[in-house]
Amino acid sequence: MTKRAAFIYLILIGLLFTLAIGWYTWAFLMDEPEPVSFKGSRAYADVQTQEGFGPRTPGSEGHTQIRAWIQSELESAGWVVEIHESERMGRPIYNIIAKRNEDAPQIILGAHYDTRFFSDQDPDLSKRGEPVPGANDGASGVAVLLEVARSLPKDTVPVWLVFFDTEDQGSIAGWDWILGSRAFAEEIPVRPEAVVIVDMIGDADLNIYLERNSNVAIRTEIWSTAARLGYDDKFINEEKYSMEDDHTPFLEAGLPAVDIIDFDYPYWHTTGDTADKVSAESLQAVGDTLWHWIVEKPVQ
Repeated sequence: MTKRAAFIYLILIGLLFTLAIGWYTWAFLMDEPEPVSFKGSRAYADVQTQEGFGPRTPGSEGHTQIRAWIQSELESAGWVVEIHESERMGRPIYNIIAKRNEDAPQIILGAHYDTRFFSDQDPDLSKRGEPVPGANDGASGVAVLLEVARSLPKDTVPVWLVFFDTEDQGSIAGWDWILGSRAFAEEIPVRPEAVVIVDMIGDADLNIYLERNSNVAIRTEIWSTAARLGYDDKFINEEKYSMEDDHTPFLEAGLPAVDIIDFDYPYWHTTGDTADKVSAESLQAVGDTLWHWIVEKPVQ
Protein backbone atom coordinates (compact mmCIF):
# COMPACT_ATOMS: atom_id res chain seq x y z
CA MET A 1 0.00 0.00 0.00
CA THR A 2 1.36 3.40 -0.97
CA LYS A 3 1.58 6.29 1.44
CA ARG A 4 -1.24 8.02 -0.45
CA ALA A 5 -3.48 4.95 -0.23
CA ALA A 6 -2.69 4.53 3.44
CA PHE A 7 -3.53 8.18 4.05
CA ILE A 8 -6.87 7.86 2.25
CA TYR A 9 -7.59 4.65 4.18
CA LEU A 10 -7.01 6.39 7.49
CA ILE A 11 -9.28 9.27 6.45
CA LEU A 12 -12.06 6.83 5.55
CA ILE A 13 -11.68 4.99 8.87
CA GLY A 14 -11.87 8.33 10.70
CA LEU A 15 -15.00 9.33 8.79
CA LEU A 16 -16.67 6.00 9.53
CA PHE A 17 -15.78 6.33 13.20
CA THR A 18 -17.17 9.87 13.31
CA LEU A 19 -20.37 8.75 11.59
CA ALA A 20 -20.76 5.87 14.02
CA ILE A 21 -20.31 8.13 17.04
CA GLY A 22 -22.77 10.61 15.57
CA TRP A 23 -25.36 7.89 14.93
CA TYR A 24 -25.10 6.50 18.46
CA THR A 25 -25.35 10.01 19.91
CA TRP A 26 -28.45 10.76 17.83
CA ALA A 27 -30.05 7.46 18.75
CA PHE A 28 -29.39 8.10 22.46
CA LEU A 29 -30.89 11.57 22.28
CA MET A 30 -33.92 10.38 20.35
CA ASP A 31 -34.52 7.44 22.70
CA GLU A 32 -36.55 9.30 25.30
CA PRO A 33 -36.88 7.57 28.68
CA GLU A 34 -40.19 5.91 29.43
CA PRO A 35 -42.45 8.34 31.30
CA VAL A 36 -42.71 7.61 35.01
CA SER A 37 -46.17 6.35 35.85
CA PHE A 38 -48.04 4.13 38.26
CA LYS A 39 -47.68 0.43 37.42
CA GLY A 40 -50.35 -1.91 38.73
CA SER A 41 -48.17 -4.94 38.02
CA ARG A 42 -45.53 -3.73 40.47
CA ALA A 43 -48.22 -2.99 43.04
CA TYR A 44 -49.59 -6.51 42.63
CA ALA A 45 -46.11 -7.94 43.23
CA ASP A 46 -46.10 -5.95 46.49
CA VAL A 47 -49.39 -7.60 47.49
CA GLN A 48 -47.80 -11.00 46.96
CA THR A 49 -44.72 -10.01 48.95
CA GLN A 50 -46.84 -8.92 51.89
CA GLU A 51 -48.88 -12.10 51.89
CA GLY A 52 -45.57 -13.98 51.88
CA PHE A 53 -44.76 -12.47 55.29
CA GLY A 54 -47.68 -14.40 56.73
CA PRO A 55 -50.05 -12.75 59.24
CA ARG A 56 -49.13 -9.11 59.94
CA THR A 57 -51.06 -9.03 63.18
CA PRO A 58 -49.73 -6.66 65.87
CA GLY A 59 -46.83 -8.21 67.75
CA SER A 60 -46.23 -10.98 65.21
CA GLU A 61 -43.03 -11.68 63.28
CA GLY A 62 -44.81 -10.70 60.07
CA HIS A 63 -45.78 -7.37 61.63
CA THR A 64 -42.13 -6.64 62.39
CA GLN A 65 -41.00 -7.78 58.95
CA ILE A 66 -43.48 -5.68 57.03
CA ARG A 67 -42.50 -2.52 58.91
CA ALA A 68 -38.86 -3.03 57.97
CA TRP A 69 -39.80 -3.86 54.37
CA ILE A 70 -42.05 -0.82 53.93
CA GLN A 71 -39.32 1.43 55.31
CA SER A 72 -36.73 -0.09 52.99
CA GLU A 73 -38.95 0.28 49.92
CA LEU A 74 -39.73 3.90 50.74
CA GLU A 75 -36.10 4.84 51.35
CA SER A 76 -35.07 3.12 48.11
CA ALA A 77 -37.60 5.36 46.34
CA GLY A 78 -36.00 8.47 47.89
CA TRP A 79 -38.43 9.18 50.72
CA VAL A 80 -37.51 10.12 54.28
CA VAL A 81 -39.12 7.73 56.76
CA GLU A 82 -40.12 8.38 60.36
CA ILE A 83 -41.77 5.98 62.79
CA HIS A 84 -44.51 7.52 64.91
CA GLU A 85 -44.56 5.41 68.07
CA SER A 86 -47.54 5.65 70.37
CA GLU A 87 -49.80 3.56 72.58
CA ARG A 88 -53.55 3.03 72.81
CA MET A 89 -55.41 0.68 75.13
CA GLY A 90 -52.03 -0.52 76.37
CA ARG A 91 -51.06 -1.58 72.85
CA PRO A 92 -47.91 -0.29 71.12
CA ILE A 93 -48.49 1.49 67.83
CA TYR A 94 -46.01 2.03 65.00
CA ASN A 95 -47.26 4.35 62.27
CA ILE A 96 -44.88 4.74 59.33
CA ILE A 97 -44.62 8.26 57.87
CA ALA A 98 -42.90 8.96 54.54
CA LYS A 99 -42.17 12.47 53.31
CA ARG A 100 -39.99 14.07 50.65
CA ASN A 101 -38.84 16.98 52.81
CA GLU A 102 -39.82 18.93 55.91
CA ASP A 103 -42.72 20.75 54.23
CA ALA A 104 -46.06 20.33 55.93
CA PRO A 105 -48.29 17.99 53.91
CA GLN A 106 -50.93 19.41 51.62
CA ILE A 107 -52.12 15.84 51.03
CA ILE A 108 -51.88 12.74 53.20
CA LEU A 109 -52.39 9.36 51.56
CA GLY A 110 -52.96 6.62 54.10
CA ALA A 111 -53.48 2.86 54.33
CA HIS A 112 -53.30 0.34 57.17
CA TYR A 113 -50.67 -2.40 57.12
CA ASP A 114 -51.84 -4.66 59.95
CA THR A 115 -54.00 -7.72 59.36
CA ARG A 116 -56.75 -9.07 61.57
CA PHE A 117 -56.17 -11.67 64.29
CA PHE A 118 -59.29 -13.68 63.50
CA SER A 119 -61.23 -14.61 60.36
CA ASP A 120 -64.48 -14.10 62.20
CA GLN A 121 -66.57 -13.73 59.02
CA ASP A 122 -65.39 -17.00 57.47
CA PRO A 123 -68.26 -19.18 56.27
CA ASP A 124 -66.34 -22.19 57.60
CA LEU A 125 -66.84 -21.92 61.36
CA SER A 126 -63.77 -24.08 62.00
CA LYS A 127 -61.54 -21.40 60.40
CA ARG A 128 -62.79 -18.41 62.34
CA GLY A 129 -59.93 -18.63 64.83
CA GLU A 130 -57.32 -18.32 62.06
CA PRO A 131 -55.72 -15.00 61.09
CA VAL A 132 -56.81 -13.16 57.94
CA PRO A 133 -54.20 -13.35 55.12
CA GLY A 134 -55.05 -9.72 54.31
CA ALA A 135 -54.17 -9.58 50.61
CA ASN A 136 -56.92 -7.07 49.94
CA ASP A 137 -57.70 -5.90 53.48
CA GLY A 138 -54.33 -4.39 54.24
CA ALA A 139 -51.86 -5.34 51.50
CA SER A 140 -53.70 -3.67 48.60
CA GLY A 141 -53.66 -0.22 50.17
CA VAL A 142 -50.01 -0.56 51.18
CA ALA A 143 -49.14 -1.66 47.64
CA VAL A 144 -50.80 1.39 46.09
CA LEU A 145 -48.96 3.75 48.43
CA LEU A 146 -45.61 2.11 47.74
CA GLU A 147 -46.08 2.33 43.97
CA VAL A 148 -47.11 5.98 44.35
CA ALA A 149 -43.87 6.48 46.27
CA ARG A 150 -41.84 5.01 43.39
CA SER A 151 -43.61 6.88 40.60
CA LEU A 152 -44.72 10.25 41.94
CA PRO A 153 -42.70 13.18 40.52
CA LYS A 154 -40.74 15.24 43.03
CA ASP A 155 -42.27 18.57 42.03
CA THR A 156 -45.84 17.90 43.19
CA VAL A 157 -47.65 19.52 46.08
CA PRO A 158 -46.24 18.31 49.43
CA VAL A 159 -47.43 14.75 50.10
CA TRP A 160 -47.06 12.45 53.09
CA LEU A 161 -47.62 8.73 52.79
CA VAL A 162 -48.75 7.24 56.09
CA PHE A 163 -49.01 3.53 56.83
CA PHE A 164 -51.28 3.10 59.84
CA ASP A 165 -50.88 0.39 62.42
CA THR A 166 -53.63 -1.40 64.40
CA GLU A 167 -56.60 -0.48 62.24
CA ASP A 168 -58.24 -3.85 61.95
CA GLN A 169 -58.64 -5.32 65.46
CA GLY A 170 -62.01 -3.95 66.53
CA SER A 171 -64.65 -6.19 68.14
CA ILE A 172 -61.83 -8.20 69.74
CA ALA A 173 -61.49 -8.10 73.54
CA GLY A 174 -58.88 -5.53 74.60
CA TRP A 175 -58.78 -3.86 71.16
CA ASP A 176 -60.66 -1.30 69.12
CA TRP A 177 -60.77 -0.16 65.51
CA ILE A 178 -58.50 2.52 63.94
CA LEU A 179 -56.11 2.89 66.88
CA GLY A 180 -53.13 3.89 64.72
CA SER A 181 -54.86 6.63 62.75
CA ARG A 182 -56.50 7.96 65.90
CA ALA A 183 -53.10 8.25 67.58
CA PHE A 184 -51.69 10.01 64.51
CA ALA A 185 -54.58 12.49 64.23
CA GLU A 186 -54.34 13.33 67.94
CA GLU A 187 -50.54 13.57 68.19
CA ILE A 188 -49.12 14.80 64.86
CA PRO A 189 -49.79 18.57 64.51
CA VAL A 190 -50.46 18.90 60.77
CA ARG A 191 -53.47 20.35 58.96
CA PRO A 192 -53.49 18.94 55.41
CA GLU A 193 -55.98 20.11 52.82
CA ALA A 194 -56.94 16.51 52.10
CA VAL A 195 -56.57 13.11 53.76
CA VAL A 196 -57.29 10.17 51.46
CA ILE A 197 -57.47 6.62 52.80
CA VAL A 198 -57.30 3.57 50.54
CA ASP A 199 -58.61 0.32 52.00
CA MET A 200 -59.64 -2.91 50.26
CA ILE A 201 -59.11 -1.51 46.78
CA GLY A 202 -57.60 -4.56 45.06
CA ASP A 203 -60.68 -6.74 44.56
CA ALA A 204 -60.62 -8.23 41.06
CA ASP A 205 -64.31 -7.29 40.86
CA LEU A 206 -63.76 -3.70 41.93
CA ASN A 207 -66.74 -1.49 42.78
CA ILE A 208 -65.86 1.62 44.79
CA TYR A 209 -68.91 3.62 45.81
CA LEU A 210 -68.90 7.10 47.33
CA GLU A 211 -68.52 6.74 51.10
CA ARG A 212 -71.21 8.83 52.81
CA ASN A 213 -69.04 10.43 55.52
CA SER A 214 -66.28 11.52 53.13
CA ASN A 215 -65.63 15.14 52.19
CA VAL A 216 -67.84 15.85 49.19
CA ALA A 217 -65.52 18.26 47.36
CA ILE A 218 -62.50 15.97 47.52
CA ARG A 219 -64.34 12.79 46.62
CA THR A 220 -65.90 14.65 43.67
CA GLU A 221 -62.43 15.63 42.43
CA ILE A 222 -61.14 12.06 42.72
CA TRP A 223 -64.18 10.43 41.10
CA SER A 224 -64.04 12.98 38.27
CA THR A 225 -60.37 12.14 37.70
CA ALA A 226 -61.22 8.44 37.62
CA ALA A 227 -63.99 9.02 35.08
CA ARG A 228 -61.71 11.09 32.84
CA LEU A 229 -59.12 8.27 32.90
CA GLY A 230 -61.75 5.68 31.96
CA TYR A 231 -62.23 4.08 35.38
CA ASP A 232 -65.83 5.11 35.92
CA ASP A 233 -66.86 1.46 35.87
CA LYS A 234 -64.81 0.96 39.04
CA PHE A 235 -65.40 4.33 40.75
CA ILE A 236 -69.20 4.24 41.01
CA ASN A 237 -70.67 7.73 41.35
CA GLU A 238 -73.28 6.71 43.93
CA GLU A 239 -73.29 6.69 47.73
CA LYS A 240 -73.61 3.35 49.45
CA TYR A 241 -71.81 2.90 52.80
CA SER A 242 -70.98 4.90 55.92
CA MET A 243 -67.68 3.56 57.18
CA GLU A 244 -65.67 3.84 60.37
CA ASP A 245 -62.19 3.72 58.89
CA ASP A 246 -58.86 5.51 59.11
CA HIS A 247 -60.41 8.69 57.71
CA THR A 248 -62.74 8.97 60.75
CA PRO A 249 -60.29 10.52 63.25
CA PHE A 250 -59.38 13.20 60.70
CA LEU A 251 -63.02 14.06 60.08
CA GLU A 252 -63.52 14.30 63.85
CA ALA A 253 -60.55 16.69 63.97
CA GLY A 254 -62.22 18.93 61.38
CA LEU A 255 -59.99 17.90 58.48
CA PRO A 256 -61.35 17.07 55.02
CA ALA A 257 -60.94 13.33 54.54
CA VAL A 258 -62.09 10.67 52.09
CA ASP A 259 -62.32 6.89 52.33
CA ILE A 260 -61.76 4.98 49.09
CA ILE A 261 -63.02 1.48 49.86
CA ASP A 262 -64.77 -1.40 48.14
CA PHE A 263 -66.80 -2.92 50.95
CA ASP A 264 -68.59 -5.33 48.60
CA TYR A 265 -65.78 -7.83 49.06
CA PRO A 266 -66.98 -11.37 49.80
CA TYR A 267 -63.69 -12.42 51.44
CA TRP A 268 -63.65 -9.65 54.06
CA HIS A 269 -62.30 -11.01 57.35
CA THR A 270 -62.08 -14.55 56.01
CA THR A 271 -59.22 -16.94 55.27
CA GLY A 272 -60.07 -16.45 51.59
CA ASP A 273 -58.60 -12.93 51.48
CA THR A 274 -55.63 -14.07 49.40
CA ALA A 275 -53.66 -12.60 46.50
CA ASP A 276 -55.58 -14.55 43.85
CA LYS A 277 -58.64 -12.42 44.73
CA VAL A 278 -56.69 -9.23 43.91
CA SER A 279 -55.91 -7.92 40.43
CA ALA A 280 -53.23 -5.64 39.02
CA GLU A 281 -55.95 -3.93 36.95
CA SER A 282 -57.85 -2.87 40.07
CA LEU A 283 -54.68 -1.58 41.72
CA GLN A 284 -53.88 0.28 38.50
CA ALA A 285 -57.27 1.98 38.43
CA VAL A 286 -56.93 3.28 41.99
CA GLY A 287 -53.25 4.14 41.87
CA ASP A 288 -53.40 5.81 38.46
CA THR A 289 -56.38 7.90 39.57
CA LEU A 290 -54.64 9.12 42.72
CA TRP A 291 -51.37 9.68 40.83
CA HIS A 292 -53.07 12.01 38.33
CA TRP A 293 -55.17 13.70 41.00
CA ILE A 294 -52.00 14.64 42.89
CA VAL A 295 -49.80 15.50 39.90
CA GLU A 296 -52.43 17.79 38.41
CA LYS A 297 -52.84 19.84 41.57
CA PRO A 298 -51.17 23.27 41.23
CA VAL A 299 -48.15 23.80 43.47
CA GLN A 300 -48.74 26.87 45.61
